[in-house]
Amino acid sequence: MHIKQFDDLSLDLNDDTPIYPGDPEPHFEVATTTEHDGYNLSSIHLGSQSGSHVDAPFHFRDAGTRVDNMPLDLFFGKAMLIDVTVKKENEAITLDDVAPYLEDVKSHPFVLFKTGWTDKYIHTETYFKHPYVNGEVAEELVNHGIKFLGIDTINADQTGGTEFPVHDLFSNRNLMIGENWGHFDRIHSKNFYLASFPIRWHCDGSPVRPVAIEVEDDD
Repeated sequence: MHIKQFDDLSLDLNDDTPIYPGDPEPHFEVATTTEHDGYNLSSIHLGSQSGSHVDAPFHFRDAGTRVDNMPLDLFFGKAMLIDVTVKKENEAITLDDVAPYLEDVKSHPFVLFKTGWTDKYIHTETYFKHPYVNGEVAEELVNHGIKFLGIDTINADQTGGTEFPVHDLFSNRNLMIGENWGHFDRIHSKNFYLASFPIRWHCDGSPVRPVAIEVEDDD
């Protein structure tokens, strides 16, 4: 396997990073400096799912697995990109959008939905009116062997809604969700792997730096 390039799919994580409504606001400040203490160190206040992150099953189920206990093979694998950039505000990604890709999920169980939303609308109100994955799509993806669903919106489900079918299903099946990612336009090959490892903390989720690893062949 020859690696062609690495594509960073993460957003900047700083005081200005937008958050899901009601989540803790990120805050970074200087704790020590080389001038006064001999070394630089930062104090960081974060929600467990600030910025580009992954959701563990515990996020939606008290009996669910926390992120540090999830198998590592759920954070690295053969991936595929589903382009749904035609979707508009608060529009569902439906089974018709996904049907042509379902058989490929069996050999590419890391599925990324490309809406283009974060790249276009971050720091605007429209950012929270994103397309979302409907429950029927989630069921079919699970039936075809998905391990990981990633999306370039702040939420795989509808933000502001009262139901969370994607989160509920993935939590019950002990699978992973990645949200608030971006820059999917950087992926130019259909042949790539996804790496998205979390911090090893006993928690419901974790910030990550997701990377698409484009390769020359399938070996």
